Amino acid sequence: MSFALTDKYGRPLRDLRISVTDRCNFRCGYCMPKEVYGSDYPFLARSEILTFEEIERLARIFVTCGVQKLRVTGGEPLLRREIAALVEMLASLPGVLDIALTTNGALLATKAAALKAAGLRRITVSLDSIDPAVFGAMNGVGYPVARILSGIEAARRAGLDPLKINVVVRRGINDGTVVQTARYFHGSGCIVRFIEYMDVGSTNGWTMDQVVSGADIVKQLDAAMPLEAISPTYRGEVARRYRYRDGGGEIGIVTSVTQPFCRDCTRARLSSAGVLYTCLFATRGLDLGKMLRSQCSDDEIAFAIRTAWTGRQDRYSELRTASSSAEAKVEMSHIGG
Repeated sequence: MSFALTDKYGRPLRDLRISVTDRCNFRCGYCMPKEVYGSDYPFLARSEILTFEEIERLARIFVTCGVQKLRVTGGEPLLRREIAALVEMLASLPGVLDIALTTNGALLATKAAALKAAGLRRITVSLDSIDPAVFGAMNGVGYPVARILSGIEAARRAGLDPLKINVVVRRGINDGTVVQTARYFHGSGCIVRFIEYMDVGSTNGWTMDQVVSGADIVKQLDAAMPLEAISPTYRGEVARRYRYRDGGGEIGIVTSVTQPFCRDCTRARLSSAGVLYTCLFATRGLDLGKMLRSQCSDDEIAFAIRTAWTGRQDRYSELRTASSSAEAKVEMSHIGG
């Protein structure tokens, strides 16, 4: 049985993002800067990470609490062995209307078909620039953009459409390639989403002067390829939607910094260790993994989830300029953005 949960601001629980690993093969500066995440970084031990069976059990409980959409994240989720098996487990849960995955695309070419066969419906690929030099610098390991494009093509052949491309825009780093990236995917059927650089976590050295506003991004793109705004497809959609006037498809603009959308946020996030976070910018979470391994019943875990969500008052992005927390925020690599 599913319960319609709402928080203190009337926001329903509809989406669950599930991190399956805290590891990644990239070192993007806005997420896992290599100065922090070096060869001696203490990643979670295998015993600390939820098993597929534990993830499936928690996802099933979340569905009874109203969740309808699941997204598999990381770290880099395709580093997790047999990830397609988990997708199949999640896709078979009664009540799940949509299952998606976010990846950096480095391993996608060899895994796309299996993911689709397992029941994955949609995929999002992080690709911060189509320019090889800019992309190599941003991913921190010099990974070639051509291999990501091969993965994207494999995903399209597998039928993972519409495929979305996430571009985090940082002033002075890749803002000069925004139009180039958009032009590459124009007419391809892929939806490029340009994301304002956000202050997720405490290790990326975020400052406001590195943010390129969504308005400025739209201005750049509109000058090159005229746009028109279109309506959101559902409540809680994070991207403001635009389409090309020439019929070449659509783009999205995610403006968490300059135009926050906290009032419509329906997302909960589960770390790879099983900690529930009710905000991307959270400073603490609820350890559901510990409850699982302490032999708590499904009803007890569901009660904890309901209590956490109905007491939720998170709206960090709306308060960002008015206050700041001295507490360290959870890192993006733990909850997948």
